[in-house]
Amino acid sequence: MLWMGATWKKIRRDRQLILLFIPCILFYAIFRYAPLYGLIIAFKDYSVFQGIVDSPWVGLKHFDKFFSGQDFEVLFKNTLLLGFYTLIFGFPFPIVFAILLNEVRTLWFKKTIQTFSYLPAFLSVVIISSMLIDFLSPNIGIINRIIAALGFEKTYFLIQPEWFRTIYVASDIWSTMGYEAIIYLAAIAGISPTLYEAAKVDGAGRFRAVWSVTLPSILPTILIMFILKTGSMIRVGYEKVLMLYNPATYEVADVFSTFVYRKGLLESNYSYAAAVGMFEALIAMIMVLSANFISKKAGGRGIW
Repeated sequence: MLWMGATWKKIRRDRQLILLFIPCILFYAIFRYAPLYGLIIAFKDYSVFQGIVDSPWVGLKHFDKFFSGQDFEVLFKNTLLLGFYTLIFGFPFPIVFAILLNEVRTLWFKKTIQTFSYLPAFLSVVIISSMLIDFLSPNIGIINRIIAALGFEKTYFLIQPEWFRTIYVASDIWSTMGYEAIIYLAAIAGISPTLYEAAKVDGAGRFRAVWSVTLPSILPTILIMFILKTGSMIRVGYEKVLMLYNPATYEVADVFSTFVYRKGLLESNYSYAAAVGMFEALIAMIMVLSANFISKKAGGRGIW
């Protein structure tokens, strides 16, 4: 009973913080955990007329159909490659950008660069995708106008499979780099100035100070962000893919989330879509756990 008394004492002490946290708890309970009940339709032949409870059980039928079908290999490859390229090429950019921005001494120039880098974060995926479509248009797109001015032939990039992944990754870097750099700038701001002074006394230049002081100091933040990024690697956001791809690029652009959208909402095959979505979530969970384990072994830090 002593532990109950101690717990109640902590609750009374932190009651104001707990009250502030209640909306967050309710949000996750209602919109994140309660819908998990619907996952059972992945093991049923779900019918909207019979409902979740009365729909007949079919076991692993939908999983067998997915794994044995021709879609599985294509979807897994596309999802993994898009996520992998985004992680490998996109993850270092905010770190490098934050470090370079921190080294800028001209205040007005620094603020101008920061402002322009943050702007894409305030644009919706729809607007960014529309901008890409306009920029890459073979008729009015500024990219093709520059290509034509240089004497080369115009190209309709969005219908060529070999260009889709490059466009997706490059646009993702452009739209998220400035916003994600805020996290690293905050971590850099927390570094004690005495460390830089000690490095300067030892004869370290600016590059050496970055390598020996800045990077080691923000390494815990980098590891945590890497774990979070790894978890989202397999869960490629379908919004941008959905607005940029077309039948000509399905072979390199179709991913789990867009497949779930087509099967579940367009074809009303809810059980099959739920099975594919559950498999995607399971792989993402495994990747998060693996990244956290590797991070703790390598750097001694993880999310938990």
